Amino acid sequence: MKFSWNEHIKTLLKKQKKANLFRTCLTFINGADLYLTFKTKKVLNLASNNYLGLANNPSLIKETITLLQKYGIGAGASPLISGHSELTFNLENSLAKFKHTEACLVFSSGYTTNIGIFSALADKNTLVFSDKLNHASIIDGILLSQAKLIRYKHLDIEHLDYLLKKYAAYPKKILVTDSIFSMDGDIAPLNDLVYLKKKYNFLFIIDEAHATGIFGQGRGLAHEFKVQKEIDIQMGTFSKALGTQGGYVCANKNIISLLINKARSFIFSTAISPVIAGSTLAAINFIKKHPNNSKKLLTLAKDIKDYLNNLNFDTGNSCSQIIPIILKDPVLTLKAKDFLLEQDIFIPAIRPPAVPPNTSRLRISLRADLQDQDILKIKQSFKNLKEFLAKC
Repeated sequence: MKFSWNEHIKTLLKKQKKANLFRTCLTFINGADLYLTFKTKKVLNLASNNYLGLANNPSLIKETITLLQKYGIGAGASPLISGHSELTFNLENSLAKFKHTEACLVFSSGYTTNIGIFSALADKNTLVFSDKLNHASIIDGILLSQAKLIRYKHLDIEHLDYLLKKYAAYPKKILVTDSIFSMDGDIAPLNDLVYLKKKYNFLFIIDEAHATGIFGQGRGLAHEFKVQKEIDIQMGTFSKALGTQGGYVCANKNIISLLINKARSFIFSTAISPVIAGSTLAAINFIKKHPNNSKKLLTLAKDIKDYLNNLNFDTGNSCSQIIPIILKDPVLTLKAKDFLLEQDIFIPAIRPPAVPPNTSRLRISLRADLQDQDILKIKQSFKNLKEFLAKC
């Protein structure tokens, strides 16, 4: 029988639907705003990673319009051709100073940043130790590099120590971890990992995507824990707390030079637009001037988490602005999402493969621009949700 790609694709989609894992793209008006419009309905937005509300900050929008009029829309080329604008150069220098590193390199996205790091640094003779819950871009980067991927149990230092000891004779070792984990909101034990680095001598990479702008006066979790000098590469994104788009690597000059020469996702991608670079620099300067915004957000996160725990919701080990409501069953999770939407709150339902099997959840992304009435609305809605789930 002749193979049919069309029938094969239909079969794959049927499997997704049968497992309650089928997805479609939702369309929103102003999807980064505190309140977004979904199917003509205005709902409180607890889905966006716009943690500090900077994506729609009036002063930053005004500055961006000025930049747009001067520099136009796009970069026009890859960074090694003509795409590396003076604003990107200024952003890289400012970010390196902000993160207390020698140099910085800007990529077109956080995903391409991780792809580029591993394609440049790792090969088939490299061992990469990766937390089991690291972001997909890290895993994809490692696999594309053809390095040997060794995954350790989530946040399990004893298991990691065992694996490092097992492979201690291998010279080329890399350890990589998220600093704040995107689906659980928990924190990597950076001090323990620094201790292991001194013991086993590996290149240490952290992904600060969800920590940049929030922890360490905006510099990230490495600065919060005061271990930034012990970490070889700090990468992250601009698309979360900074409210723009793109990714970055902060490291020493030699690492940055190697990435410029070897990171395929940097070399063969159009550079971020000058406007985005300038807007990102403005966002960093805003965070420097308003450090209390992140403190307010983390205080709010603790209050909401405590409230949810008192309702006996499973919020895992969240210590950040990301709070999971782990309901395990994907069908129940979808029902909970729809119930909250009826309460005028939008929180995404996260299901495998974004999270491990049997850990489907609602993922709350809290924001610093939430008002008192919004917080009361969140608490009342989850109280109502608890009563609804008890009947399911």
